[in-house]
Amino acid sequence: MNKTDLVAKIAVTTDLSKKDSERALDAALDAITDALVSGEKVQIVGFGIFDVKARAPRIGRNPKTKEPINIPATKVPQFKPGKGLRETIAK
Repeated sequence: MNKTDLVAKIAVTTDLSKKDSERALDAALDAITDALVSGEKVQIVGFGIFDVKARAPRIGRNPKTKEPINIPATKVPQFKPGKGLRETIAK
């Protein structure tokens, strides 16, 4: 399922137009992104938790030359599914 399919599903489920559904989806995604950028955790009960994880710097290897390279520290988004989502998928 891609964004277009998701917008169509939202439009059918909520009786909104596709344009309004896309705006609502974009607003929700923007709100989640803004919260993660500011360091907040986003918890949607029954669905899951969006959070930011800090990765420490480490030494990697160039697979072609086998030469060690430094990989800098970074922040990455992570998602932990909630109990309701896990149970629904397990059925």
